[in-house]
Amino acid sequence: MDPASPLGRLLRRPDAAPQLRRALWATLAGLGVFYLLRYGFDEPAMALYALFGALPLTLFSRLPGTARERTGPLLAALPAGLFLVTAGTLLAAHSWSAALGMFVVAFVTSYLGVGGPAAGGLATSFQLYYLLPCFPPYAPDALGERLGGLAVGMVTAALVDRFLWQGPLPPPYRLLLADAVDAAAEYCALVARRVAGTGGETTPPPHDRVDRTLFATRLSQVALPERPTGASLRHRGLYDVRALLRHLVNQLDRIATGLGGPAPDEAQLLDRTAEGLRRAAVVLRSSAATSPGPDPLVEALRSFDVARLAAVRSATPRRLRLAAVVHDTAAAGMLLAEAAGIAFGAAPSRPWRHLGSPFRYATVGAPVRYWHRLRLHLTPRSVLFQNALRAALALAGARLLVGSLDLPHGFWVLLATLSLLRTSASDTRGALGPAFLGTGLGAVVAGLLVVAAGDTPAVYLVAAPLVVLLGFGIGPLLGTVWVQAALTVTLVTVFAQVEPPGLAIPTWRFLDVLVGGVIGAAAALLAWPRGAGSELRRSAVRFMATSAQTCQAITERLCRPTAHADTADADATMLRAADRTLRLVQAAYTQYRTEGASRKDPELPWELAMASGYTTVGGGALLLSEHAADTAPLPSDVAAQLVALSARVADGCRRSAEAVRCAGNVRPAELDGRPADTSGPLTLAAAHRSGPGPAALVLIADLEAWLTGISYATTRVDRVLDDLRAGRAAGVEHRS
Repeated sequence: MDPASPLGRLLRRPDAAPQLRRALWATLAGLGVFYLLRYGFDEPAMALYALFGALPLTLFSRLPGTARERTGPLLAALPAGLFLVTAGTLLAAHSWSAALGMFVVAFVTSYLGVGGPAAGGLATSFQLYYLLPCFPPYAPDALGERLGGLAVGMVTAALVDRFLWQGPLPPPYRLLLADAVDAAAEYCALVARRVAGTGGETTPPPHDRVDRTLFATRLSQVALPERPTGASLRHRGLYDVRALLRHLVNQLDRIATGLGGPAPDEAQLLDRTAEGLRRAAVVLRSSAATSPGPDPLVEALRSFDVARLAAVRSATPRRLRLAAVVHDTAAAGMLLAEAAGIAFGAAPSRPWRHLGSPFRYATVGAPVRYWHRLRLHLTPRSVLFQNALRAALALAGARLLVGSLDLPHGFWVLLATLSLLRTSASDTRGALGPAFLGTGLGAVVAGLLVVAAGDTPAVYLVAAPLVVLLGFGIGPLLGTVWVQAALTVTLVTVFAQVEPPGLAIPTWRFLDVLVGGVIGAAAALLAWPRGAGSELRRSAVRFMATSAQTCQAITERLCRPTAHADTADADATMLRAADRTLRLVQAAYTQYRTEGASRKDPELPWELAMASGYTTVGGGALLLSEHAADTAPLPSDVAAQLVALSARVADGCRRSAEAVRCAGNVRPAELDGRPADTSGPLTLAAAHRSGPGPAALVLIADLEAWLTGISYATTRVDRVLDDLRAGRAAGVEHRS
């Protein structure tokens, strides 16, 4: 084949080989058992259910892991499939009972996807297993044949998936993270040399590799089966590694852009942090936790804290902030290494077993983790909940309409609704035209085939494998038109081998797709029509507002401990609420990146907005864990300065949140970004050297560094919004 030909270019695409393999699996597993049962045992009903037992698993399931790792979930899906076929068969007696069952099945199977890609990858298959038998004829006496056929098809699909050539898998998320952690370690070592005064850099060290590798770890950039969105220890640990890495890089940027040395103690701790990051990258690459023992970074951080306490009275304001930011950077590196170990089986260290620990999830059982995950998204503010409810309403409504109109082949109506429904009205509307065109094209081809072949089973027997192999191997590479055309011809060639063929079959197929597509479009228009875009904006604004409230509350708690001694539980609750909001934002952003709106609208700084919030939540939790036991109040003037600073930072967060809500159409106010040597709290702390003890001076420095870090992160959001607003203004001026 000429590589320069259109077909040659098509087959060289990265997704060509996996798609062709899926089509081959579907042909061997689905049609193989169909032919065996239809012609070998003369069991057309069993053959049809065997076909529809195998095809969804081979064509639509997206399970993580190797073939050996996927075999378990595929076989474990068999009892669920048998239950769903049984439920569909028994509930088909009445349209209302079938529709009610459809609502429950669609919602539950879709919503269980919040537990991770393994459950979510089978949702479409489970819905199809209920769809096929929940239509007339009501035949409970045929249940045995249906279950037998389904079991044969599902087991055959699992065997084909297990033993056929797999080809290269997408890179595991742990390897993408390992590359990013290695890049951050290199960046950390460069910053350390600058802080030590030996690097000779006068500008921030370049971190193009850091940006590139961090971008590759965004969930929206990762293959669906590899996204760490589940409740398992591995997924939770990898998720925390990524969040901590983002925070650590932000802190390194702060050091590189204005907090430089020379400061040998701080440089040495940064070197130890770089070494700790390299060890964490090794854990991620090998997928094996290191043997228990003393962590050099923990020891280095402890030694640094001792030295900082000893030198805090003589340190300048700039040195106080530098030490605080370096300490926070090293603490993030320590937590990152801990999260990487937890992801691969290591027990959490004893200090992280308390209730407010970032790794509390590692001390509870899997059922508790999964329950927390399900409860997190059981809210209308979750895009995953919205998707499940939208699909349930659409499919249940379609089933009621099919029953009331008594449409033949009503299964195809719901199949069209399921395949065309998208997470936004615009995306659903965009899919309808190609689907109608493809179905019409397929109906014409199928009609010509029926006219030419008549009632000759051998023609359909030969045509079906060719259509499945080419249609589902090449069709997805060409677009929706060709997929719908292939699906239409496949259904006609299959049903022509079960019942007498005729022109009514392709005609009804086209009408069913029209009805199903209209129902899907109506559901998408009525239920959260803007998809993840609106929810992402609302969640991001809510998260930034929560962060503003959190930074003020924690500052008050630490500056005036005696007045807020009974608010520890409230602070922990507030941090957990902010963390839950962050996870909802992450889910909305991941979905948003798959929708058409994200490719049309100007990109708002969603990632930076989440990073600024994580600085608040992660840094605030660390401050509370380190300083909550301090009971001596700070000097009143220093406390007043810090509380006032937290109020200004919180106001800046709220103004930035408003700018995000308005898509950058308002100009955010400048935040307090004064350098450390003119910082009011640090200057006052230096003036009180003979008053508060060293621990209080360290707390002042840590609080001030945390607040100005939030200000730094939020200012980065503002700059992007300002550039976006200026670009729009320039575009308007150019058009005028």
